[in-house]
Amino acid sequence: MNEEIVFAERKSVEQVEEGVELAPKFDKEGLLPCVTTSAESGEVLMLGYMNQLALTRTISTGDAHYWSRSRKCLWRKGETSGLRQRVIEIRIDDDQDAIWLRVSIDGDASCHVGYRSCFYRAVNTSPERGKPLLTFVEEEKTFDPEKVYGDAPNPTQL
Repeated sequence: MNEEIVFAERKSVEQVEEGVELAPKFDKEGLLPCVTTSAESGEVLMLGYMNQLALTRTISTGDAHYWSRSRKCLWRKGETSGLRQRVIEIRIDDDQDAIWLRVSIDGDASCHVGYRSCFYRAVNTSPERGKPLLTFVEEEKTFDPEKVYGDAPNPTQL
């Protein structure tokens, strides 16, 4: 695996916003937010985070890699589930502090809960009283997480 990708040093606003050098700005924890969408439908599949190694591996392998903030480790999407994300295109925003991946998925889901998208619920923005409620916009799970992950630790923490 070629991991000799070197990101450019950030020298000026013009270089970062108008130039051709990849000079990502990682946050104080060394992370970039990454929005991942289906290359086929445009649907938002997930929001993840990348550190320098995850971005390097994503570029060099063509498979989406992320940094798990809860488990504090690098992971390749689909390594356990088989729901691999193959990168079709990588974009970076204007000030190079956020990534957008367009991917094709081996299988038909990206969410560890079993739904196609991690954004499977909508927020009621006009609650009559009290707390807003969530509405499921995906009615059925695409796969059974228990069968796919078994006793593997849940990637989220409360």
